[in-house]
Amino acid sequence: MSAVPNAPPATIPHHVAIIMDGNGRWAAQRGLPRIEGHERGTDNIRRITFAAGELGIKCLTLWAFSTENWRRPPDEIRGIMRILGEVILRETEELHRQGAQLRHIGSLDGLPDDTRRAVLEAIELTKANNKLVLTLAFNYGGRQEMVEAIRALVAAGLTADEIDEPAIARFLYTRDLPDPDLIVRTSGEHRMSNFLLWQAAYAELFFTPILWPDFGPDDLCAAVAEFGRRERRFGRVSAELVSDPTA
Repeated sequence: MSAVPNAPPATIPHHVAIIMDGNGRWAAQRGLPRIEGHERGTDNIRRITFAAGELGIKCLTLWAFSTENWRRPPDEIRGIMRILGEVILRETEELHRQGAQLRHIGSLDGLPDDTRRAVLEAIELTKANNKLVLTLAFNYGGRQEMVEAIRALVAAGLTADEIDEPAIARFLYTRDLPDPDLIVRTSGEHRMSNFLLWQAAYAELFFTPILWPDFGPDDLCAAVAEFGRRERRFGRVSAELVSDPTA
C-alpha cells in the first residue's frame, strides 16, 4: 500500500464510509454469475479493513445491503445472505485479533436466523476492541433510519420544543459513532442512494470508477490523500478570504 505522503494526523479522516458498489458489473464483465461478484466483493472487506487501520482511520463503515436491495431477484438475495453469514463466521476471529470492533446499523429483521445470530455474536465478541470500529450497514436505508428516529422521539414523549439536532442524533443508528468525514463510492456512480443522509451533511465525497472488488489499499490511500488536500469549512469562510477580504 502506498503511504499518504507526509500526511499529518489532522489530514487523515477519522471516519470513512464506503458505498461498496459494482459487484454485479464486475461479474458481468467477466461472464460470471452476479453472485460471484458479491463473493469477490465480500472477500475485499478484509484487505480494506486492514488498510484502513494501517492508515490510522478509526471508524470504517461499509454499506453491504440496502433496504432497496430486497427488490433484487430472490436467488441473488439468498446468495448475499449466505455470503454475509459465511464471511462473518470466517473473519470475526481475525478482526478480533486485529483489535477491530464490529458493529451493525440497519435492521436485523428479515435476515436468516443463522446470519442474525452470527452478527450478534461477532458484535459481542469484539465489543471491547478499540483499534478500529468496523460498522456493517446491512439492511440499511437512510430514510428508514430517519423514520425510526422520529418514531422513537415520539415514543420518548419529547415535545416539539425539545426536538433539535442533538435530540435527533441520539435516536439514529449511528448515535455512538462520529459523522463520516469521507464517503467513498465505487463503480463510477455519483449519488448517495439513501446512505447516511443525516450524517453526510458535511462529509467530503469521493467517487471512483473502480468497481468494488478491484478497489484496493492503494485506491483507499488515494481517496485519503485527496481528502487531505481539501479544505473543510463547515459553513465558514476560507482562511484566504478572511486574511484578504478583496480576494
